[in-house]
Amino acid sequence: MNSKTKILFDFVKHRKTFYIISLLICIIGAVVLSVSGLNYGVEFRAGTSMDISAGQAMDKAKAEELLKSVGVEAGVMTLGGDNNNRLSMRFNDILPEATQKQIQEKFKATYGNNVSQEVNTVTPDMALELRNKALIAIGVASLAICLYVTIRFEWRFAIASIIAILHDAFLVISVFAIFRLEVNLPFMAAVLTTIGYSINDKIVVFDRVRENLRFAKLKTPDDLASLLNDSIWQTMTRNINTVLTVLIAAVCLLVLGSPSIQLFALAKIVGLTSGAYSSIFIAGPLWYDLKSKSIDSKKSSAAKA
Repeated sequence: MNSKTKILFDFVKHRKTFYIISLLICIIGAVVLSVSGLNYGVEFRAGTSMDISAGQAMDKAKAEELLKSVGVEAGVMTLGGDNNNRLSMRFNDILPEATQKQIQEKFKATYGNNVSQEVNTVTPDMALELRNKALIAIGVASLAICLYVTIRFEWRFAIASIIAILHDAFLVISVFAIFRLEVNLPFMAAVLTTIGYSINDKIVVFDRVRENLRFAKLKTPDDLASLLNDSIWQTMTRNINTVLTVLIAAVCLLVLGSPSIQLFALAKIVGLTSGAYSSIFIAGPLWYDLKSKSIDSKKSSAAKA
């Protein structure tokens, strides 16, 4: 590694600082999850979702009054569509059919006979099944990525990658747990895409490490540290440009998108930021710790011989 690279930043030298930062964030997230859990949306807990279209603008305060007259209250209520003509409501309880009909009649009496209603109900068994399938999807994706990296590179790269992408996924989950944001199917999609983007960043770094290893003569851990720092800096511009491009799109979705897509965009922003961070400060240094042990063991064997 040249002197200029050393002046910029030594990732290996400061790796323990970033390990501690990531560990503290994960501990805070784990404590929050154990105390209060996640704020599951209707897809992952029993409840009823109702979408009402009126063909004209609706008022949120008026809708709340109509629900109170029926004796129910929506956990989440959002207006959307053209000129606020579509109302989406999420109820934490399963609404009986009689109550659903009462709500429709109240809205028809207020907004006319053009009111249409779409209702989806999730039973406790369905909610548990969806939640389990979402967790299985994340687990299968992580294992498949681990297998792929093992085949393409080596087991040390795979271990470093899987720890880093699980760190990224858990960070997204922790943020949603801490701020009590709703966890729904779009959130799970965001976590899965976070894993995909995260491993892509790490593959870029590790691919450069592998190329540099072909021409390197590693005699000490310091040689390995120089190689890793060089590899990270050589891929820095590419990784930053890639992440910024996707972040711009995610921020646009967060600012300009509908309420139903904003939480997905927020999860993507957190996941992309975490993925870029862990690719540089976590995955590479973890691989260094694993690889340097093999160099030390070879030196010990040579000394004994």
